[in-house]
Amino acid sequence: MFSIEPSRRSANGAGGEAGSDMSEVVLQQAASLSVAADRTRVLGRLALVDRLFRQVTRAAAVIVLVILGGVIVSLVYGSWPAMKAFGFGFLFSQSWNPVTENFGALPAIYGTVMTSIIAMLIAVPVGLGIAIFLTELCPYVLRRPIGTAIELLAGIPSIIYGIWGLFVLAPFLQSHVQPALIAAFGDIPVFSTLFAGPPYGIGMLTAGFILAIMVLPFIASISRDVFETVPLVLKEAAWGIGATTWEVTRYVVIPYTRVGVIGGVMLGLGRALGETMAVTFVIGNAHKISGSLLAPGTTISATIANEFTEAVGDLYTSALIELGLILFFITFVVLAVARYMLMRIEQKSA
Repeated sequence: MFSIEPSRRSANGAGGEAGSDMSEVVLQQAASLSVAADRTRVLGRLALVDRLFRQVTRAAAVIVLVILGGVIVSLVYGSWPAMKAFGFGFLFSQSWNPVTENFGALPAIYGTVMTSIIAMLIAVPVGLGIAIFLTELCPYVLRRPIGTAIELLAGIPSIIYGIWGLFVLAPFLQSHVQPALIAAFGDIPVFSTLFAGPPYGIGMLTAGFILAIMVLPFIASISRDVFETVPLVLKEAAWGIGATTWEVTRYVVIPYTRVGVIGGVMLGLGRALGETMAVTFVIGNAHKISGSLLAPGTTISATIANEFTEAVGDLYTSALIELGLILFFITFVVLAVARYMLMRIEQKSA
């Protein structure tokens, strides 16, 4: 009798411990299943978001291509009558006579290219100089105010530049700059042709100046930003071996950032090629080719802006649309060449 009670107690204790262990196992399994279910739901939601993100970005890219294709198709369709009437001779003809419906694009193409070249010859050295000054030489307290002032130039409407150029810059160039250029280069071959004729004030040189001021913020801002990405250790290493600021800039900063600098220059060139209102005010709007940069001229965008609302007849309108197609093609070629140059530079760097 005395041996039965302890055995019962031990049996009951063993059974209770076994039941407790089983309950803990069940709870752990339930918790594991719950965690796995939550993880599955989270992964499913993330996968859905990722697929949605991929489709949205793909749709954005397709929309851009569709818009670009639509622009090309519209330009080709609108310029088709002029293409059939003039053929490739439209690109090389200097005639522009709405009365006889005889049109040629060569003066506008020449003016577009020349004014852009003048703008880049002025804006690139000045823009790079500003960027180098802000990153290497300027006192720190003045960097932000000067940089902000330069960036504000990009926010000024182009028509304001045109009005300022017509009433301020053109008279100044006519009175002081152009007579000095004529006197200085009058006896030098080639330059005597480039700076020949009376000082009109307006003309391709003035348009180039205006374009240079307009593209300057893009070149200066982008160059400054890429110059600031140069690792300080590279500059310190150059300074440590006795290099001057000029040598550090020439052999360290510019080679390290040349891809970004070229990208900024090409962005400015694209703006110069397509600028309209500012150029229209100061270029003179003359459909002729002159060897002198002081003479009036025209550009593709200025021609379209001046005459599109006055175009009477399908052929006249089609000729203007074909000018737009030519400008589109020129811009595309410039950007493609710039992209090829950047790829070659990256390959050589690698």
